[in-house]
Amino acid sequence: MEIQTVSKLQKEALKESATDFARFGLALFFLIGVLTYSFLTNGGISNSMFLAVAALFGAYMAMNIGANDVANNVGPAVGSKALTLTTAIIIAAIFEASGALIAGGEVVKTIKDGIIEISAFSGHADTFIWAMMAALLAAALWLNLATMMQAPVSTTHSIVGGVMGAGIAAAGFSVVNWGTMGGIVASWVISPLLGGIIAAIFLYSIKKTILFKTNKIEAAEKYVPIFVAIMSYAFVTYIILKGLKQIWGQIAEILNILPLISIETSKGPSFLTASIFGLIIAVFVYGYVKKRIAANMQTLENTKASVNTLFTIPLIFSAALLSFAHGANDVANAIGPLAAINDAIVNGGVSSKASIPLWVMAVGAFGISIGLALYGPKLIKTVGSEITELDQIRAFSIAMSASITVIIASQLGLPVSSTHIAIGGVFGVGFLREWLQIKDDKNHSIEEEMSIMKDELVTRDAYASELKELEEKDEKTQEDYTRIVELYKLIAEEKRIIKLTKKSIKKARKVQYVKRDAIKKIVAAWIITVPFAAILAGFLFFTIKGIMI
Repeated sequence: MEIQTVSKLQKEALKESATDFARFGLALFFLIGVLTYSFLTNGGISNSMFLAVAALFGAYMAMNIGANDVANNVGPAVGSKALTLTTAIIIAAIFEASGALIAGGEVVKTIKDGIIEISAFSGHADTFIWAMMAALLAAALWLNLATMMQAPVSTTHSIVGGVMGAGIAAAGFSVVNWGTMGGIVASWVISPLLGGIIAAIFLYSIKKTILFKTNKIEAAEKYVPIFVAIMSYAFVTYIILKGLKQIWGQIAEILNILPLISIETSKGPSFLTASIFGLIIAVFVYGYVKKRIAANMQTLENTKASVNTLFTIPLIFSAALLSFAHGANDVANAIGPLAAINDAIVNGGVSSKASIPLWVMAVGAFGISIGLALYGPKLIKTVGSEITELDQIRAFSIAMSASITVIIASQLGLPVSSTHIAIGGVFGVGFLREWLQIKDDKNHSIEEEMSIMKDELVTRDAYASELKELEEKDEKTQEDYTRIVELYKLIAEEKRIIKLTKKSIKKARKVQYVKRDAIKKIVAAWIITVPFAAILAGFLFFTIKGIMI
């Protein structure tokens, strides 16, 4: 039997090893392909090898974004069983690449969010190129390490730390925009807090209006269309504001052909414009969902599981739309510095903005998808099932939080991270479940233990009172002394029982729905992301500089 067990373990180990080798081979093939393509197509310019190596770093960064960051978009849907892991990866890969290629933007700020003052590099294109290469590689290495630790972190914060560290190494501390960095530190608190609160509010609302009702199906027929319509409004508004802002001019030109529509084409979409489109879509979605639920009322059972199925399709749409918006926005974390390097090498100068060639955009788009497919499953499982248990309703609340929090924060000018929002949402639904358990006192064992402890306290006090009376007697009999000894033993036994009961109550009340080890690991990773990437980028800058000089 033991020999068979060892044989099975060896087979599993060999199978896992073969899978890991295949993943590594495919990743290496992509990286070599990018390196080769860049070198061959840009061979006519000086420093073409530098550009090819930078493209390699950009591809590596994009793959790590796919492996780590995309899990936040599809993890809850997978954890709730709304999507299988394979289906989720396929949907996310398609929409991530589509978002990057369609709406990734023709022009982006190469120095993300004004982290450093590029004027400090005037006339020193080589120093700027080395700094951007160090930033890219440092951010990618940190993301790779975080993925290995199964810790979802912000890719934006990773590249921010990389650019900051490389900038300091190249031009000193004065080069850093410390106001921007202060906002990033603030987002460590604001993002998960807002995400958790909004996710908890939606989950509690669904429980209050549907799950706590005697007739759940009747309540679902009334309220599910409302919740899905709100989700439609939030996602349409979110996609327009965050996913389509780079191509809004072209969209506005097409829409202006229609009668009674006049949209400013020279500016990005306003919140009012996005909201109007969101409301229009929400009205249609409300009518459609209400009609569909009414048509299927006879097949639904009056159970929570049956209500959960009504949120499956909205979750699939949310995973796709979040992936599209993520691809459109976060692809800049990989190709922004690469575009800056490309511009500096081709034009021989340093610019605050740089147009992005199609091949650079493709590196980011396909790199994210490949990284997701090869190395994303572990993080998807972490987000979907290893922090807290999720079902469709909880995952729906997290998806709502991801879109609404970004909308609210953008209108209030608050710095937020989509990664921190999503994970905060996961924490929020888990903590709400814990709070509801204690608040509603559903755990009857706690009541029983509390009753036992009260009785034991009364008994202990009675024994203590009797003992005091006997010890205060001037003349004691042999029976008194025997009783005193007996009372000491009884009181000691009561204290032991009370102590055990307290431990039992504490254990019964101990949080069960959110894994504390996961919280500690993830929060620690968040906190060290910027400083770790910065220190690593500084080291890499000096290494590159030492090699080149």
